[in-house]
Amino acid sequence: MDLLLATTNPNKLREIRQLLSGVSVTLHSLAELPPVVEPEETGSTFIENARLKARYYSAHLASAAVPWGGSALTVAEDSGLEIDALGGEPGVRSARFLGDDVSYAERFTEIYRRLERRQEAGRSARFICALVAVRDDNPVFETTGIVEGVIAPEPAGTNGFGYDPIFLFPEYGRTLAEVSDDDKLRVAHRGHAFRALADWLRRTWNLELGT
Repeated sequence: MDLLLATTNPNKLREIRQLLSGVSVTLHSLAELPPVVEPEETGSTFIENARLKARYYSAHLASAAVPWGGSALTVAEDSGLEIDALGGEPGVRSARFLGDDVSYAERFTEIYRRLERRQEAGRSARFICALVAVRDDNPVFETTGIVEGVIAPEPAGTNGFGYDPIFLFPEYGRTLAEVSDDDKLRVAHRGHAFRALADWLRRTWNLELGT
């Protein structure tokens, strides 16, 4: 089966390829299709944005006339960080928090500045990944992966990306940027979501490797 991963983020693509490595699918990225303007993410929740993106890129795939596009699944995810003391921010705007061109270092500084003013609220937080698979414009699978943690006292680690350096996973006692890729994906939101997708593909389409 052909599967279009609706992202151009190389870090996400690397993780997703690892998570789906045990399933007999041929993975494609948006780089294999004609360029298209990204959709406006108008949803108020992660799952709404994931549905919007999956259907948008599924329609783009249908019009692209690539040899593998006729029966392919389009998979999109929307993910981000929710911090309780900040009322759930940055939330669905995680990738655009403070602006599209703002660095993550600048975002970290602002998050810590805001948390400093709300010390009594604590630092509980979670990563969320909502995933939707679409075929012929119809959603056929949806799931949400969540990992609970806290905002670290300060950014630490260089092995992750995005908000990983400030997200401390209590059972590890380290941020997700301080652990190996395998240890991160074992507990992280994207790991939970794409393992659920892999299980669904095996059950529904008999896509174990070698079958």
